[in-house]
Amino acid sequence: MSEDQNRGSFVCAPSLRVEALEQVAALQFAQINTQLGRLEGLMERLERRLWLTVYGVVGVVLTQAVMSIVEVGS
Repeated sequence: MSEDQNRGSFVCAPSLRVEALEQVAALQFAQINTQLGRLEGLMERLERRLWLTVYGVVGVVLTQAVMSIVEVGS
């Protein structure tokens, strides 16, 4: 009877290694997901800044166009 109990609780080294590798892989994927989340946030901020720059340049160009039209009309 004690042999049956010992066989049921036997854990071999390769299975422990596989479990350890699975845990490491899970941690790596979690870290990658965290880093991707940060990158997405940074990209959103960069995109907002880019659009603000584009709107600023368009505003300056339109202002200069209006000013030149006003000067010609005067």
